[in-house]
Amino acid sequence: MQFFWLYIDDLVGKGLDILTILELIGLVSVSTMTTAFPLALLFSSIMTFGNLGESFELIAIKAAGIPLIRFMRPLFLFTVGLAGVAFLFANNIIPVTQMKLSNLKYEIIVAKPAIDLKEGVFFDKIDGYVIKLGKKESNDSVMHNIVIFEKKYGLQDNFIMADRGVMRVSPNKKFLEFIMYNGWRYQERGGRGTTNTEFTRLYFKEYKKVFDLKTFGMNKSNEIIYDPKMLSVRQLGHAIDSLQNKDSFYIKKITTDIAPYLRFLVYKDSNQVFLTQNKNKQLASFNQIIPDSLQSNVSESAGYKFPAIQTNMLLLNEVYIQNQVATSLHAMEWHRKFTLSFACIVLFLIGAPLGSIIRKGGLGTPLILAIIFFVFFFLLNNFGEKFAKSGEWTAYFGMWMSSLVLIPIGLFLTYKAMRDSQLFNQEFYYRLLNPIKVTLRKYFKK
Repeated sequence: MQFFWLYIDDLVGKGLDILTILELIGLVSVSTMTTAFPLALLFSSIMTFGNLGESFELIAIKAAGIPLIRFMRPLFLFTVGLAGVAFLFANNIIPVTQMKLSNLKYEIIVAKPAIDLKEGVFFDKIDGYVIKLGKKESNDSVMHNIVIFEKKYGLQDNFIMADRGVMRVSPNKKFLEFIMYNGWRYQERGGRGTTNTEFTRLYFKEYKKVFDLKTFGMNKSNEIIYDPKMLSVRQLGHAIDSLQNKDSFYIKKITTDIAPYLRFLVYKDSNQVFLTQNKNKQLASFNQIIPDSLQSNVSESAGYKFPAIQTNMLLLNEVYIQNQVATSLHAMEWHRKFTLSFACIVLFLIGAPLGSIIRKGGLGTPLILAIIFFVFFFLLNNFGEKFAKSGEWTAYFGMWMSSLVLIPIGLFLTYKAMRDSQLFNQEFYYRLLNPIKVTLRKYFKK
């Protein structure tokens, strides 16, 4: 549902056949299976042990001398096996599903990209161009009153205006073709940074404009074809090692981009020799070393070089930040393969004792409790992921935070269930609070 809420505008009106829609639903559903496994285990364990408690079978089992831990052991082993299946599913099936889903979304966009071109609205999703249509026919291919602006730097303002045209996708689905009729092409030519330009106007009866479809995405400018979710644990490990071992890259960039501005580095060895030989001598100042006739030129040259060095350092810093973000995203996906599988075990340790405590079967109470604990788990998981993505926490702590918080809760509920706790018994709390209630009534009567 979250996927379709996000992309409903991109899917409606595409004229998709039923098989494509079913394939899209299937791929999205498969990608959510790793989240569904923990919820299913939580709900089923609460319902199963709740039914056993409601029918007094748990009491009979305990009366026979079988402790709750021993009774939970076969189901716990089954849960561990199911967690292993969930890991294999997340490691081998989910990457392929994510790749197919990304390709299918791209194909849907390419199938009829005219749906993104709305009447009277400027469309700027193609790099370097802005398109505005006056009217569209019902087939989304025939256009009227077409205006295409070419976005360029400087003073050049180039645009095309046509009375009508036809839009289609090339056979190889790599290009979007506009065939326009009866229009004008306006072009301004001249050097950058000058007002001395030449403006030309060209009339055409038929004009073909081709756009590269690589820039198309589902109205999400930050979406890319490559995604760490498409990788397995082994592939993620190799990617993380490659991203972390980039010291040689930064050294090479510094040597290539910054070192040429620091010419004194050529003499660093001779400087060391000079300092060694003149340990006890007072070093001369800058004004004493440089002749008066060259001081102005040297200062001016240094003033020109420092902004260039600063610009290169900022660019290198941006590359470093992007590398750190990519490393964090890959590490998060690596941990996600294990955390969602381990969550199956954690939520079972919560659901089984919780069901034996509440002693309510059916769908009502178990479903409510399962939703409450799963929402708590989901929020913790999202909070940890957000903190890890922002860099405030490490990927390890951010992705494992939900499990670290829920394990003590599961152990506490197991401890209470083994001792027939009255944790969720209304009569227990009524008897506990009744003396306080009576005392307060007497106090207010006085």
